[in-house]
Amino acid sequence: MGKGFFHVPVAVNEPVKSYAPGSPEREEVLLTYKDLYNKKVEVPLYIGPDEVKTGDTQSMHPPHDHKHNLGVFHKAKKKHIEQAIATALEAREKWANLDWEQRAAVFLKAADLIGGKYRAKINAATMIGQSKNIYQAEIDAACELCDFLRFNVEYMSQIYDEQPESSDGVWNRIEYRPLEGFVYAITPFNFTAIAGNLPASAALMGNVAIWKPSDSQIFSAQVIMEIFKEAGVPDGVINMVMGDPVMITDTILASPDFAGIHFTGSTTVFKGIWQKIGNNIQKYKTYPRIVGETGGKDFIIAHPTSNAKQVATAIARGAFEFQGQKCSAASRVYLPESLWPEIKEHLTEDLNSFKMGSPEDMTNFITAVIHEGSFDKLAKFIDQAKKDKNAEVVIGGNYDKSEGYFIEPTVILTSDPHYTTMETELFGPVVTIYLYKDAAWEDTLKLVDETSIYGLTGAVFSGDRYELNKATKMLQNAAGNFYLNDKPTGAVVGQQPFGGARASGTNDKAGSKLNLLRWVSPRLIKETYDAPKDYRYPFLGE
Repeated sequence: MGKGFFHVPVAVNEPVKSYAPGSPEREEVLLTYKDLYNKKVEVPLYIGPDEVKTGDTQSMHPPHDHKHNLGVFHKAKKKHIEQAIATALEAREKWANLDWEQRAAVFLKAADLIGGKYRAKINAATMIGQSKNIYQAEIDAACELCDFLRFNVEYMSQIYDEQPESSDGVWNRIEYRPLEGFVYAITPFNFTAIAGNLPASAALMGNVAIWKPSDSQIFSAQVIMEIFKEAGVPDGVINMVMGDPVMITDTILASPDFAGIHFTGSTTVFKGIWQKIGNNIQKYKTYPRIVGETGGKDFIIAHPTSNAKQVATAIARGAFEFQGQKCSAASRVYLPESLWPEIKEHLTEDLNSFKMGSPEDMTNFITAVIHEGSFDKLAKFIDQAKKDKNAEVVIGGNYDKSEGYFIEPTVILTSDPHYTTMETELFGPVVTIYLYKDAAWEDTLKLVDETSIYGLTGAVFSGDRYELNKATKMLQNAAGNFYLNDKPTGAVVGQQPFGGARASGTNDKAGSKLNLLRWVSPRLIKETYDAPKDYRYPFLGE
């Protein structure tokens, strides 16, 4: 039992290391990369204290060298998912009743392990398994995951501190109970930090979780589980399972103890899960919390007063960092005709300077897309753009999967604002540009708002404050993270809480108190010191 009002350490963003030539962190991560690359790993299911090896395995391969075998992960059968549910529920009572500062200490320790002892390992694993260059790995796997864990602890303490007013003779207080049941976390391939945060944020608030990472992220997911175990996350609090996603999801959603889902992935999958939850609603002991961040068709629009070089840089970074495989990546761009020649010149120069290849070579800005399915989809859209009369590939357009899944950063210019690549989420290094007449700025803002089903991120460039204000108002529902004179990527925990609405998710803002509030069920306790002894109110007097 706690005997004090504890104050958690003030959360600060983890400093991003430079990895400049000759730096110690560069040398350490390269040595770790070589070591991990040349080992074969066997990733089990983590169910309570057990590391379960089912014998049904799938191999893992680096996207930039798909013939190289990194090892295997084991896939669950239905009985293993049922075991994970039972194990989580058994662990719940002790974990939910553990003093909050003890839970906080576990995840603060995990953050320190990530920022220190495990930094090179989690970065190298992300570079290998997800083909991130070292800078993208550092800001994701090391820094952002540290930030999630530390800021979540601070937000938890702020939530607990929020209490109602009390009147004379009465003490009102709120306790923030964990959900009654277990939470299901489904995480994507593209951010190691998201993979760690989705189960951890629910667990921090006293919940137990069953975590299904993406098949394409298991190489670094294994490192996350190592860290959680060393940090002291008790057995059964976070259980990691892999396998057939439909079987796993159906088994979990059939449980009456299913209490919530924390999801990042495709819009189609999330809608399907929501529908299944609705169909099962009579089974559940409580209404499940449904939290999801899904797709995006993120935009950049530039006013004629914009700085052409800044716009070009925002496109180069916003569309092509991590091969455009960010939920927030710039995918459709609206430029005034007057600025296009200068922007095109700068953009062409930038893209021609990109080097592409393995992340082990740190001079490479671009590496491979995640798997063959993604490669084939992107190649198909590029080939179609080369054939269509209303589109033109103006930069890039080449691809090769003989060694790795390499797509050259590609810029498509279209005369049709509703051309397929202006509306379809591609999730790769392809951006489409539409040129508007300078006088049609306001009409183009309407076009930006009405074109996409999504509402995740967007950026507006202008040197005119009145026009920035106009865009901010007209595009208020077009993006949950909205950027003025900056690229639409790179949200930082504690500074830019992340999430969007429309078909982009429930906008519960990962990296903020808003998200953590979804994983608690408040109970109001009213204590009266001298309870009434007569039912009669004064108005009943003679």
